[in-house]
Amino acid sequence: MSAEIDLLIRPGWVIPVEPAGTTLSGYALAVNNGEIVALLPDEEAAQRFRPRKTVDLPGQVLLPGLVNLHTHAAMSLLRGYADDLPLMRWLSERIWPAEARHAGPDFVRAGTLLACAEMLRGGITTFNDMYFFPDAAAAAARQLGMRAVLGILVIEFPTSYAADADDYLAKGLAIRDTLSDDPLLSFCLAPHAPYTVADKTFKNIATLAAQLEIPVHVHLHETRHEIEESLKQHGVRPLERLRRLGLLGPQLIAVHAVHLESGEIDLLAHEGCHVAHCPTSNLKLGSGIAPVPALQSRRVNFGLGTDGAASNNCLDLFREMRHAALLAKGVSENAEALDAHAALHAATLGGARALGLDERIGSLLPGKAADLCAVRLDEWLLQPCFDPASHLVYAAGREQVTHTWVAGKLVMSGGVPAQIDISQLLDITGLWHTRLTS
Repeated sequence: MSAEIDLLIRPGWVIPVEPAGTTLSGYALAVNNGEIVALLPDEEAAQRFRPRKTVDLPGQVLLPGLVNLHTHAAMSLLRGYADDLPLMRWLSERIWPAEARHAGPDFVRAGTLLACAEMLRGGITTFNDMYFFPDAAAAAARQLGMRAVLGILVIEFPTSYAADADDYLAKGLAIRDTLSDDPLLSFCLAPHAPYTVADKTFKNIATLAAQLEIPVHVHLHETRHEIEESLKQHGVRPLERLRRLGLLGPQLIAVHAVHLESGEIDLLAHEGCHVAHCPTSNLKLGSGIAPVPALQSRRVNFGLGTDGAASNNCLDLFREMRHAALLAKGVSENAEALDAHAALHAATLGGARALGLDERIGSLLPGKAADLCAVRLDEWLLQPCFDPASHLVYAAGREQVTHTWVAGKLVMSGGVPAQIDISQLLDITGLWHTRLTS
């Protein structure tokens, strides 16, 4: 007897990410109660299931929802606000002054709404955030039905959000307790960077990470200047400083990790650390190019991040996949470096694994959440298509994403998010553009 289910999706191809390197055709994905029930041939699906809804997607590829491993979602309101500056001038001359004037709960909720809508439009179903007022970011993510990992931001200097490092931690942990029952929200500790966080605070964070069993998400080895200043102030490079303070381990997500020596890559591998690779932001800020082929060869897990829209200027993981793959090939002079399936892995399961969510998301295994996106490959501009995985990385873009589901719920189709009107987003951006330029 066939079983009743909520949804059956029948695409042209499926890239499940697990098993690695697999592309399936003539398969269907069965979803019930927000979870993947089965991935099986169309004929078998017709016999086993009675779906309440069937979505036919000929000419499209179905894959796991993308995971944005590093962003500052609310900074979407600062898109294009501080272009063509190196990191420290970008921060000190433009970003930090603007945040001091404007970054309150309303700013964060508005910017995160815009970011979530943009990410869902591009097939991103999960984002790992680092910003002030995580409760306001949570409200935006919940409104749009997006999965979010909210950073408990920690820096030493006061802002409108908190007075000092202890205050940041206390407020972030209280928000975590308040939102602990939401199945789409989780948390990580987010010390901003070695140059904005003191040793005492890092030690406290290491203790909390072990007690709470949550990730630590930190900018690390982003620029040569960061490393030079660490050598002057602490006598060691930032990664070694964090090692001495007890931060290295499977809970650590090193964001950017551009300037790594060979021994440091070995150390990351030995300790089971993860890397959030943000190729576009690194290029735009002139920070450099992360050694992805070396990370691959040492089996360091890495995912892809967009960084914030103020330094990218898009929250587009298709572009990150393409840039990551091309840069890896260019710097290694090896055309086989970071092939299409490896880039897709980084944008999905690699990010999920870094966040400790790989048992729940990142691939299309039965029992996992039905976080999915569908991408059309049948447009004339994309013809002919010999390899769907290759097409996703090198030819298609977020504009070809047609559907995005989170936990089995359709949250984007037809190019628009389901839970907010585009005119409302335009009103929001217009309001904040006026405030930021007045």
